[in-house]
Parts: sequence; C-alpha cells; structure tokens
Amino acid sequence: SPGGARPMSEFRSVTKTFPDGTRAVDDFSLVIPARQTTVLVGSSGSGKTTLLRMINRMVEPTSGAVEIDGVSVLDGDPVALRRRIGYVMQNSGLLPHFSVIDNIATVLRLNGVARREAHERARELLDTVGLDQALAERYPSQLSGGQQQRVGVARGLAADPNILLMDEPFGAVDPIVRTELQQELLRLQRELGKTVVFVTHDIDEALLLGDRIVILDRAARIVQQGTPDEILTAPADEFVAAFIGADRGRRALHLKQTPHGTVVVDADGRAQGTLVQSPADLLDAHPPRATDEVD
Repeated sequence: SPGGARPMSEFRSVTKTFPDGTRAVDDFSLVIPARQTTVLVGSSGSGKTTLLRMINRMVEPTSGAVEIDGVSVLDGDPVALRRRIGYVMQNSGLLPHFSVIDNIATVLRLNGVARREAHERARELLDTVGLDQALAERYPSQLSGGQQQRVGVARGLAADPNILLMDEPFGAVDPIVRTELQQELLRLQRELGKTVVFVTHDIDEALLLGDRIVILDRAARIVQQGTPDEILTAPADEFVAAFIGADRGRRALHLKQTPHGTVVVDADGRAQGTLVQSPADLLDAHPPRATDEVD
C-alpha cells in the first residue's frame, strides 16, 4: 500500500454461518482505508468480532472474499498471515510463564529473529507503549491489568505490522486505566500511522478512537458508517440515534445563559463545561483590518 493510497483491507459479500446454523455475518461488504482507525461497534451478537477474526483468518468466511491489498487472506499459509498482522485481545492473552520481554518478542522469535535482536526490539517497544524498562523481567501475574494490556499492545506491534486488530482491548480494565489506554492508542496512532481495526460495544470509545465508525446490527448488518462528526450530527435512523444517545446525556448539549456567563449543559440541565474559542475562531469572527497590527 504505497503511501496508503489503496484500501488496506476489503470485505466483499461475506457471509459466515457456523456449524450450529447461526448466521453471524450476512452479505457484508466494507472497504477499510489504510493508515486509519476503523471501529466496528455494535451490541453482543452483531458479528463484529467474527469480522475482525476473518482478517487474520482465525475465522474463515462461508462465502465471499476478504482481501488485503487485493490478495485474498485465504491464499497462502494462515500462520504466516497471522504473524504479519498485529492482534490485541481483551485480556492481553499473555503467556503466563514467559517474562514481559519474552512475551513481546514472541512473534519476532517465531519469525526467526535472533534472541538478542528480538529483545532489543522488545525493549524499544516498552518505551513506545509507556512502560518502565524495569518491568522487562517480570511475569504477567506481577503486572496490573493496565500494564498487561500495554504489554499486549507492544507484542501486537513487535513485528511492525501494517494492520493492527484490536478486539475490545480495553474492556477488562477500570475506567481510569481505560481512559489512559485510549489516550495512549491515540498517541501511538499519531506516531505510527497503522491500519487499525478496533472492535468495541462502547459507542463513546468508538467516537473517541475512530477515524471511521461502522455501526452494526444483527448478522453484521451495517446500519451506518462514517466519521464521528457525520454520525453524531446525522444519525441514519432511530436505532443509531438511540445507540449513540443523541437525545440524552452528553450528546444532547445546549447553551445556557447564567449570571456568570454562557455554559454548556446536558439534557438534564447539568453543567458540562464552557465553550472555548480557538485563536483561529476569533480571527474568523473578527478578521484583521488593513490598519490592524497582527503579530
């Protein structure tokens, strides 16, 4: 994908029926753009994790095509495919009897990288995901949940994959740690520019992290896709409006005049903050005249 010009991944008319007859995915098509974060969001049973696992062939489609840069994921060795794609899951999936540094180096070692070189790369990744080097020799049981997830992200990045799959990676940690990990992912994406496919059931997380959001109903039916701005300002139907909470809480914000100035309040009238104008906004509102001095 030179320069990220081509779609990195594409689903075309994909279906998935499990042996018990469950239709998890029904005629699903989607282009996932390169070097952006695409979030698949939906309630339990919407097929989002099944779709994610089709990209690295942990689940194979019953029919249709899943391609990366125009090549079917069904072509070639599935193990080799998985080693080229980063994968981060909810409970980190770390190997309990491996130290942190060996966990991060796992894929590199499987790819034939020498131990010393793999460990050097693993130590660099500790810095990348904001972990102290002193943790390198510890074991997963000696880490907090947030630290374990950071190690999981480091392991997913170890082989420098173009695609990083993230399956509800922050769902099992407390809200404060979750917020930290979300901000860390935003920073990593600004620095690394990976093609990230992120699965969540949390619409707030989707709106925060996604460049593009795909809202799914049962059997992976796309109800709406677009940027966070597009979905917030123009929900496709009542299902989406209810799902994003357009009529309540933090979504239904309006301005309220008070003796102390204008504040932003939610649907229940609780103050949520104030409007802050950027220098660019102020210039737009009051463009400098020829006689004005502008620094």
